[in-house]
Formats: sequence, C-alpha cells, structure tokens
Amino acid sequence: MQQLIGIYGASGFGKELLSLVREQYRDAQLCFVDDGSQDNELNNYRIYTYTQYLALPNADKAVVLAIADSKIREVLEAKCAKDKVLILSLKASNSIVLDNVEIGEGSVLCHFTQLTSNIKIGKQFQANIYSYIAHDCVIGDYVTFAPRVSCNGNIHIHDHAYIGTGAVIKQGTPDKPLIIGKGAIVGMGAVVTKDVPAGAVVIGNPARPLNK
Repeated sequence: MQQLIGIYGASGFGKELLSLVREQYRDAQLCFVDDGSQDNELNNYRIYTYTQYLALPNADKAVVLAIADSKIREVLEAKCAKDKVLILSLKASNSIVLDNVEIGEGSVLCHFTQLTSNIKIGKQFQANIYSYIAHDCVIGDYVTFAPRVSCNGNIHIHDHAYIGTGAVIKQGTPDKPLIIGKGAIVGMGAVVTKDVPAGAVVIGNPARPLNK
C-alpha cells in the first residue's frame, strides 16, 4: 500500500509545501491534516482531522509539519511521537547544502535555500525560500526562518527563535559568536548587529528592542 503523507496544516505554508512534498515523495499519496479547518479540500487534496487521518487504512503513515508557530510544532511533534507517526524532513531539489552540515529530524528546506559549511541545526527547523546560513552557525530546535533571512557566519540561534522576512544577522567570530536567545523574535527587515536576549523582540536597522 502507498505511503500516506499528511501535510499537517491546511493553510498558507501548507499550500507552499504541497509542491515540495510532491517533488520529493513522488510515489506517496498526499492529503492535508488540520483540526481547525472548516473545509474538506485544499488545492484538490482532501483535508482530514488528525483523528480521521489516524483511522485511515494506510499502514505507512507520515506527516510534514507545515506550521510556522514553533510552540505548536513542538506540541504536534509530541502527539505524532505518541502515535508513532513519522515526521518527515523536506529538502527542495535546488536547495544547496555544502560540507559538514548536520540537520535534525523534521527539518524543512524550501526552494533556493543555501547552507554553506560546518553548520549544526536542531530538529523541526524551517527555512523558507531564499534563506541563507553561513559557516560555523549553531541553530537550536524549533527555529523558524521566514523568506530571505541572511544568517552570516559564527551565529548561535537558540530554541524557538523566529527570524522574520529579509532579516540580516551580522557575523560573529569563532571566540565570540553572535547569539539570538531562546524564543527571541527578529522582525522583518531587521539588521542584527549584537546579541538578542532570550524572549526579546527586535526591529529596525540596527535592530533594537520593540517598545511595548
């Protein structure tokens, strides 16, 4: 029986990942999985709730997490692990990955992403189109890159950080890497020139804390 791959998240990013899943898993049967959708289909593919998906007769089931919110990804990862549903990784055919790059399970590398050398990335990482990671970067679990992020060399990004569209992170050094703290948010178009504390939201050029 065909492998059944559920794109978990019947929304914008799910639609974007659909062609990538088709490209990488050509022989699989595809569907969407979403517990909040009011529709039955998306782009001509059936939408199931997670419970409905589990009840389908296919023995070989797997999902791709198409959710930008890292906290939700972590919850869904735990749910799938409990039910022994494999979470797949995706890598576009034109994504470039060079030497000595480690990427954790469940990662998504969208079209035109570039990873150079000596990079370590945790699980459930998402890099949207045209994002770039340079040498000697260390990236934690559940980190999200929006489109066109430029992450230069010797940068450490901790778990659950979100880097917005078009953000640029200045390179660190081997003895003093630039650090983006756990759960930090870097706004779109920000130019980060110094460390960002855990949980902080920074915007602008140069990036500064958002005044609430």
